[in-house]
Amino acid sequence: MTIPPSLPAAPAAPGGLAAPGGLAAPGSRLASPAGGAAAELAAQAWQGMRALVLDRYDRRKKVCDALGMSFIRAKALRRVVDGPMTMRELAAALGTDPPYTTVVVDDLERRGLVTRTVRAGDRRSKIVTITPDGAGQAQLAERILNDPPRPVRELPPADLEVLARILGALLGTGV
Repeated sequence: MTIPPSLPAAPAAPGGLAAPGGLAAPGSRLASPAGGAAAELAAQAWQGMRALVLDRYDRRKKVCDALGMSFIRAKALRRVVDGPMTMRELAAALGTDPPYTTVVVDDLERRGLVTRTVRAGDRRSKIVTITPDGAGQAQLAERILNDPPRPVRELPPADLEVLARILGALLGTGV
């Protein structure tokens, strides 16, 4: 796969593994060569993917700016756009605790982006449903998040095919 010049390699720690701030904690997998060459390559590949998605081309700020809300609120919209969820299911999907999920849903409800109703047969359980305005916001967030950065779009088609195949295998989608 050809790596465009606009994507320089990250600095590496001794042994070829990059570590935050260039240092590895004593006794960590990054500090010990116990994993061998394959482990080092896997760590380098993982660090490169992480750097690309979370550092260099992080789209979360663009989503927040476009929607005028925190990313966790946008993430909540993206979860309920596929269908109503209980507050408990939404909390699990967001990786947040129930009280914080309530704060998030309260705000989305005030904005008219979701509704919250009592679950039939269990008054303690609430169902969160997206509104048409909320669905529009969720779709906008998805468009922003799914837009590949220029260096990815500029990769040769053969490299894109290899990258899609590898990522499909990692994600279990078998592209």
